[in-house]
Amino acid sequence: MTDPQERTVPAIRPYVITGGRADAGGPELPWESLVVAAGPGRQGQAGALQPEHRDILEHCQGLISVGEIAAHLGQPLPVVRVLLADLLGWGLIATRPPIRRAEQSDVSMLKRILDGLEQEL
Repeated sequence: MTDPQERTVPAIRPYVITGGRADAGGPELPWESLVVAAGPGRQGQAGALQPEHRDILEHCQGLISVGEIAAHLGQPLPVVRVLLADLLGWGLIATRPPIRRAEQSDVSMLKRILDGLEQEL
């Protein structure tokens, strides 16, 4: 039989990482939202951060999605969202909403753009 303490350790870790918070407390970041670290001047504050925050900042040197960060850290998406909300609140990262797909775009607007381009020719 498995030792009871071995079963509970993985369940405690996300709770400890987030300080017991299950909600980011702000607007929810979809998994496809893009994240980038702020300029190097603001990252001087990163020395006082917990290791997971520093790991996120390392991965955010270029644009990276919330889902990719979760995969790199090996943490559940809700945990990563809480950590990203911390970094966003401290001004250490910037986020960008996901890019809308063409099939979700307003087709009538695309038609007007095409008509305008055809008139220019």
